[in-house]
Amino acid sequence: MRIVCLSAEAADICFRLGAEADVVAVSAFAPKQPKKPVVSGFSHGNIENIVQADPELVITFSDVQARLADNLIRAGIPVLALNHFTVGGVAGAIRLLGRIVGRAEAGEGLANTFLGDLRKFTHSLAMRPRIYFEEWNDPMITGIPWISEIIQTAGGDDIFAGRSSQKAEQRVVSTEEIVAANPQIILASWCGKAVDIDSIRNREGFSSIDAVRTGQIHELAPEMILQAGPNLVSGLEAIRRIVQEWGGETANGRVGE
Repeated sequence: MRIVCLSAEAADICFRLGAEADVVAVSAFAPKQPKKPVVSGFSHGNIENIVQADPELVITFSDVQARLADNLIRAGIPVLALNHFTVGGVAGAIRLLGRIVGRAEAGEGLANTFLGDLRKFTHSLAMRPRIYFEEWNDPMITGIPWISEIIQTAGGDDIFAGRSSQKAEQRVVSTEEIVAANPQIILASWCGKAVDIDSIRNREGFSSIDAVRTGQIHELAPEMILQAGPNLVSGLEAIRRIVQEWGGETANGRVGE
């Protein structure tokens, strides 16, 4: 099968399943190895380049790529539009892609390993830090469901967990809301650009936030937290380390005084 993956997580999953030969083109955010022709960004793509790749299937992700999917369908290209936003949804997508590329057993194994690794790194503290996750800075947008789940699993409490299942425009938060919630840790990962920690620190009113006063502002690589695929295990590990350091844990896992 000739597959074009317009989302990084789809390419990552196909590669991990051993179907790299089936993938003929990818988005700019896909894993760099094995190297494949790039035919799109995330929200935008060149339809002519995608069609020229002669795909039997194009895989897209979320409503952000809805227009791309629509244009490809109108061009006569079969499209699989993935739309998973939870940890369980990631496992389901892995199993589905495993069946599609003829590697159902490998897909089941990868999904089970993914879920098992997340459980293995589940962490609990007597005191759970309040965490603000920032997906974008202008406007300030908080995280989606899998991010909230990962924070919870790592031992923290997402201060905007109740908004995680909403669309991006409904996850816009104000300075006043963040200051009032007073997060003890701020995590940021801005898709497509580096996080400017100084700009976060210097926002109006932020000087009173615990996370700012104690220097608990951390950048996370987008590929480990913004892509709904197996790399979320790396994101969980990174957040767990941050939470452990915040809690003053000793090497044997006990919370320090």
